Amino acid sequence: MLTDAQWAILEPLVEQCRPKDKTPPQDLRRTVKAILWRRVNGANWRAVPVELGRWWRAAQTFIRRARLCIWKRLLIWCTSTRHPAWIDVPGQHQRAHSL
Repeated sequence: MLTDAQWAILEPLVEQCRPKDKTPPQDLRRTVKAILWRRVNGANWRAVPVELGRWWRAAQTFIRRARLCIWKRLLIWCTSTRHPAWIDVPGQHQRAHSL
């Protein structure tokens, strides 16, 4: 769902957008994977598999960053770049708020 190559590119961007007054998530990659899992599966937050961390952490991270338009900015970057890690990513043209 989120390859090492994709995460290597995405991590600094996600971290750069992190609100400065907030404590960073303990496992940012796992939290982002939980958010993506929910989007791909169309499930409720509570259905996020336990191996992807606490569902409420993913929900809280998603909601807080959505209010700051962070997902929209990341989606724009991912869809506009020609980096090989983002070529042919299924659903990359989806709207940011529906992640």
